[in-house]
Amino acid sequence: QLQLMESGGGLVQPGGSLRLSCGASGRTDYYAIAWFRQAPGKEREPISCISGTDGNSYYADDVKGRFTIGREADVHTVFLQMNNLQPEDTAVYSCAATIFAGNVCFLDNNYSYWGQGTQVTVSS
Repeated sequence: QLQLMESGGGLVQPGGSLRLSCGASGRTDYYAIAWFRQAPGKEREPISCISGTDGNSYYADDVKGRFTIGREADVHTVFLQMNNLQPEDTAVYSCAATIFAGNVCFLDNNYSYWGQGTQVTVSS
């Protein structure tokens, strides 16, 4: 069973940047990995994913061009670089994984393993 742990959340001013990390107990390139977020009073939404094979990445429209997902060289960690953060990005961010070694991934809720989440607050 893959275990995941997020880190890197915190308080940042509008326009600032944060880099979240999702540390895994095993190699992440055997899995599709996704980042989700849940804002207060809203449902959890997928915002980005990276495929197991080839590292192809996908983004939700409201983060496209601002967020970048990637896999660290050790393949045990997936990061989410978040730039130009805005107050509406405030949420608990979680990473999730599902066994799928293909070259695509999906922005849906079909992920089997989940981290605990890390808080991101964007405020002046």
